[in-house]
Amino acid sequence: MTNMTNMTHWLSVVVQTPAHSHVAGPLTYRSEVALQPGALVRVPLGRRELMGVVWAVLPGLPAELQRSDGKALDIKPITTDLGITPVTTAWRKLIHFTASYYQRSLGEVALAALPPQLRTLSATQVERRLKRVKPFAPTPVDDEIAIKKVALSAEQTLAIVQISTQKGPFLLFGATGSGKTEVYLQTALQTLQNDPSAQVLMMVPEINLTPQLEERVRERFCHLYGDNAVVSMHSGMTNPQRLKSWLAAHSGTARIVLGTRMAVFASMPHLKLIVVDEEHDPSYKSQDGARYSARDLAVYRGKLDGAKVILGSATPSFESWYHSRPVAEGGRYQRLIMADRIGGGVLPKVLTVNMEHQPKKTVLSPLLLSAIAERIARGEQAMVFLNRRGYAPVLHCGDCGWKSECPHCSAYRVFHKIDRTLRCHHCGFTERVPRACPACGNTDISTIGRGTEQLEEHLADLLSGVKRPDGSPVRIARIDADSTKLKGALQQQLAQVHAGEVDVLVGTQMIAKGHDFRNITLVAAVNPDGALFSSDFRAPERLFSLLMQAAGRAGRDAAQGGRSEMWVQSHHPQHPLYLALKKHDYPCFAEDQLKEREAAGMAPFGYSALVRAEARTQEAAQAFLTAASAQASSLADEVVGFEHITLYPAVPMTMQRIANVERAQMLVESPSRKALQQFLSRWQGVLQTTKQKGLIRWAVDVDPLAI
Repeated sequence: MTNMTNMTHWLSVVVQTPAHSHVAGPLTYRSEVALQPGALVRVPLGRRELMGVVWAVLPGLPAELQRSDGKALDIKPITTDLGITPVTTAWRKLIHFTASYYQRSLGEVALAALPPQLRTLSATQVERRLKRVKPFAPTPVDDEIAIKKVALSAEQTLAIVQISTQKGPFLLFGATGSGKTEVYLQTALQTLQNDPSAQVLMMVPEINLTPQLEERVRERFCHLYGDNAVVSMHSGMTNPQRLKSWLAAHSGTARIVLGTRMAVFASMPHLKLIVVDEEHDPSYKSQDGARYSARDLAVYRGKLDGAKVILGSATPSFESWYHSRPVAEGGRYQRLIMADRIGGGVLPKVLTVNMEHQPKKTVLSPLLLSAIAERIARGEQAMVFLNRRGYAPVLHCGDCGWKSECPHCSAYRVFHKIDRTLRCHHCGFTERVPRACPACGNTDISTIGRGTEQLEEHLADLLSGVKRPDGSPVRIARIDADSTKLKGALQQQLAQVHAGEVDVLVGTQMIAKGHDFRNITLVAAVNPDGALFSSDFRAPERLFSLLMQAAGRAGRDAAQGGRSEMWVQSHHPQHPLYLALKKHDYPCFAEDQLKEREAAGMAPFGYSALVRAEARTQEAAQAFLTAASAQASSLADEVVGFEHITLYPAVPMTMQRIANVERAQMLVESPSRKALQQFLSRWQGVLQTTKQKGLIRWAVDVDPLAI
């Protein structure tokens, strides 16, 4: 060993390496100055310089990096210490667990969890940004006058007491309009009062819900803790904005962080409370890179940080519902129930319309139209929900059978009448609508099905003779991904609804959850049957949740609650799902569905992973999976419980081709989570070494939402 070793510090550093790279773990670097684990640094890798996280300080140079004569190999030095306070041990444990459980490299997860702009800044640039961050100072609040007093219901009061006195994690099962958000806010206030340095993480499933919650949280907390006390984190923010929020949270200046699933990785050294609102929402499951569940990681992070965790929903995921069963039956969460709406409001009456008894091609039944017209005449609002944007899903030629298929995907291009385009919602391929059939020249091409654009137009025609109380014509608005593309468009449209400038709101699931519309007394679901007979075992759960959430938008003002209604137009009105919906009976529906899942060994009673492959041809994608499966038996001696691992044959994905890339998948199941994890960990090496001409990429999805 050279003399240099006595003054050299050996560090294990995590950097972002390519997906499925054999360089999946930390790399060894040397440093002339002592650095702590968790320090953020810049290091050389090949010809590049990357940001890294010091994962550990090594007691000496690892033996495998020493030459036979005892001298060190040419270990590269750390380039720069960025000068940021090291991330905590709990944060590093969270990253390590995420990488291990979801079968990704440690560096990929760690660097993806940090603000993108940090990767490009020099130490000097970072120093300038750190100077802009207000120094952290604990801010106790003792002035009772400064704290806004809110009248709480008995159920809210009980829930807050249980959260404050018991350990959790908690599943807050509260009806829509029962005041779950107020419970979050009151619990957050208690947490911040009890610990002057405490931080709170509040998560929502979608970006469009963040500004709404942020406004409410700022109103409640900024006058107590300062304007810098509340920050947001979501993918809709610019890189400088994300870095500013991250630094505020990391320094402790930000007392409350609001965000989407990415916020679960926020560096919060004093985290004491985590809230996951609408915990059932599939948006909490990432579909790119490390396919993690932010809800599940929130529960795990609560253990690491010693923070309380509240999962809230009117329609909890079946996994959370199952985990909140009584402790004597093996439950791990504590279920808190808030069944009543605030102010004595009642849940809307659910009415079903049998579309089998309506004339063919009827879009809105006469009874539903009459009910909407009554609401408008009384100065109330109605909401019509259709989870399909565009004007029509397919353009069709009646002569030759041509349909508007996407040449690059296994999907049809959607007709958008507003800009006269055919647009693929998967790859983005867009063309002008042809004047005649491209196949036979027939000029009489027509639409099949309908989307929100057509529904908006159709409603305008049907309600043209209806007048508002002041005699003015009906005002209809549409909110979907197309109408809210421009920055600020969604907030502007929602403000119009809240101000009473809209009589009928048409939209997709964007309007069905989370929003507090005070004057909507009727909600209608136009065509929800598609999910009833889906091959995806989670489809009924998602549909029931979506309809319950949509129904919750009606009658939120207690004065109107008694006459609020949810209309469901269906060809199968006697389906058990709709019968449970009529009674607002989530527990009964969940119990029936869980019995079916237990019999089939599906989540939460069994564990699964999908291995997805993308290739130039479907044959190549399936061949890769089949070859990897054939080698799985060689792992039998390494995996405890291997006999309980089931690998199914490779099959095309439901959406088989996207952007000219063929996609196939293979399902792996086991009744043992431990056996499945052990198998996947060992199988990674097989997948990495399996060669297949034409293969583009592959990925493992643990606990997939859709099979």
